[in-house]
Amino acid sequence: VIVVFALVAVFAPHPSVEQIRDWGTSVGPAFPLVFFCVHAIVTVAPVPRTLFTLSAGVLFGPLTGLAVTIGASTVSAILALLLVRAIGRDAVAARMSHSALDSIDDSLRRRGWLAVGSLRLIAPVPFSLVNYACGVSAVRPGPFTLATAVGMLPGTLGIVVIGGAIGGETHPALLVLSAVCIAVGLSGLVMD
Repeated sequence: VIVVFALVAVFAPHPSVEQIRDWGTSVGPAFPLVFFCVHAIVTVAPVPRTLFTLSAGVLFGPLTGLAVTIGASTVSAILALLLVRAIGRDAVAARMSHSALDSIDDSLRRRGWLAVGSLRLIAPVPFSLVNYACGVSAVRPGPFTLATAVGMLPGTLGIVVIGGAIGGETHPALLVLSAVCIAVGLSGLVMD
């Protein structure tokens, strides 16, 4: 399946950036809201959000793209957390009862924002995996939401600005800021 997708990606005709933008603007002024909703719902499943992040930069430019992406990703994370809690937290907690796990769970209940924020800074950690793991933990929704939005900011800004550059709407200083934000995200990986 991966090979088929790779072949399609390489050999299938691709629309230009202008064609994609024209399609987006044909939806009308509600297009950012439509993009927001699709992004928030689709990324509840384990779908990489990087495609949406890059697309937001191409379609909306750096500022609007960042706002749409951070907002939609945060909503998606909250939806995933609540969904996991609604359908499985108690069942998982009953199976995984152990003093060490109980201690970790208690720590997440008290200081979950630090763990969630750190994981959000680490680019290779899958977004949905963090959401699902937090759903079965005792991390509180408020700190989870704040840590998600703040922790995603450096890496998301970096990718949105690159998307804006692909679309031709980025000042060179923003590219430097993008590199700095990506470096901050990678430093989270090194530190962790």
